[in-house]
Amino acid sequence: MKLKKLFVFAIFLLSGSLFAQQITRFGVVDTAKVYQAYFRNSAPIRNYDSKKSEYQNEIVKRTEEIQKLKTQKADAMSSNNDSLVSKLDSDIIKKTDALTEYTNAKNIELESMKRNLQNSDSFYKKLYSVLEKVAENEGYSMILSLQQNNAILWYSSSVDITDKVIAELGL
Repeated sequence: MKLKKLFVFAIFLLSGSLFAQQITRFGVVDTAKVYQAYFRNSAPIRNYDSKKSEYQNEIVKRTEEIQKLKTQKADAMSSNNDSLVSKLDSDIIKKTDALTEYTNAKNIELESMKRNLQNSDSFYKKLYSVLEKVAENEGYSMILSLQQNNAILWYSSSVDITDKVIAELGL
């Protein structure tokens, strides 16, 4: 009787370990956070941050100029100086349009710089190599990105059932 219980227990443990091997573990990576940590002190990031700061300072300066013109316009309106109000109104419109154009152009430039930095081949080669190493060491079958919906960054070939599906389709 004890031998039978021991045999059942051994089968239970064996089936449990076989079942445990079938479990697919997923990991998630915040690639934006990894990216920031990786490039934090790099020259391209410092250049990007410098440009961003420079552009922001220029936007603040131009916004202050527009505010001063608006204050002058309010003063001219209160003193019924219609010609000055008209001139200031025209200046405000011109400077506001110029500020909008400047802001749009610089945002496009910064976005392009950021995209180029994020698409760095050397960074992604290193990232994928590290993802594979961490995933295999920790027993993950698949690593997903937090930034891109359902984007698979790495997966173990053990979870790929493509050949089985093709075989079942009789192809």
